[in-house]
Amino acid sequence: MTVVYGLLCLGFIIFFHELGHFLAARISGVSVEAFSVGMGPVLLHKKIHTTDYRISLFPIGGYCAMKGEKDFSNAIDANLKTIIADKDSLYGVHALKRILIAFSGPFFNLFFAFASFTVIAMTGYTYYSPSAEIVLADEVYPGVHSAARDAGLRTGDTVLSINGKKISDFSDISSEISTHPDETVTIVVCRKGSNLSFQVHTDMDKSEGTGKIGIASTPDSVKKHEVKTYSFFPAISKGIQETGSIILLTIKSITVLFKGVDVTNAVSGPARITAMLGETVKEGFSASIRTGIVSTLQFLALISVSLFILNLLPVPILDGGMILFAGIETITGRQVPPRIQYYVQYIGIAFIVFLLVLGISGDIRYFMKLLEKK
Repeated sequence: MTVVYGLLCLGFIIFFHELGHFLAARISGVSVEAFSVGMGPVLLHKKIHTTDYRISLFPIGGYCAMKGEKDFSNAIDANLKTIIADKDSLYGVHALKRILIAFSGPFFNLFFAFASFTVIAMTGYTYYSPSAEIVLADEVYPGVHSAARDAGLRTGDTVLSINGKKISDFSDISSEISTHPDETVTIVVCRKGSNLSFQVHTDMDKSEGTGKIGIASTPDSVKKHEVKTYSFFPAISKGIQETGSIILLTIKSITVLFKGVDVTNAVSGPARITAMLGETVKEGFSASIRTGIVSTLQFLALISVSLFILNLLPVPILDGGMILFAGIETITGRQVPPRIQYYVQYIGIAFIVFLLVLGISGDIRYFMKLLEKK
């Protein structure tokens, strides 16, 4: 059932993405020939006006088939210098409308992330974490490098803030340090009643691309923490803040991949994401309904932000590729010749294949390690 939960959740994100394209196409005057909930063989369908609404066999996403999507291929086959299209087709509308249609899919992913964080803020949640008192890791695990010791921190220090951000417990420390690999951070601690400030240069865990400073928590200090709930409008503000933070963190994570990180381990493929998501759903709802809702929405929001950024990369095949070509057409007033678009698409294909190879090879290593542990 874990895989089923994961597939259903991923399918919903894909469906929501396609819903964005569908609504933008309708607004822009592009005829939508088919809109399906699910993939594969059609189980039920009903044609309303020009659109065939479908429910398909496999509940893993959906698709939005717009009129004229094949006009590009037809122009290539006929060796045309421009794409000939009807006025109500994808390539027949103004380039700005194509930009809107292409952008709306990723935007719906972003909107879902914002809505998820808003619901989480209104719901609130509980979690367990040790206190902010630290133990130097080399005292527990001999041979481990401790950047904290190098900077002057000691066992028994209680972390008060990192880079000016208030720290409440050890989970806050982990979150802040992990997002600053190979960087110098300012850590303020309380030691015997006095507040001291230290500049600590973090190490980078090259297997995951995260930061670490060689500290551990005090296990006997684990406590239950309650995250407060927000009313509607403050929750919206919180949702915007969280979405913005995740966007910046995702972009930063992408840049870290070029710093010698083991990308086959750091980049998750579809199988690993599905398994992790399914496990999150299963364990979350096993604990409580509220925990299940919060943990599932958090995971889905992270994936949605990643899809938002990935799809907007100016790479042919992705939505960002259509935005790029339509943007050039808007600025120059001329359509990029189909043949040029066709050749540039090979770059997009190579990019997608590269990501798939990284993700799948990482998935294989991940599941092999799980089997070895068993």
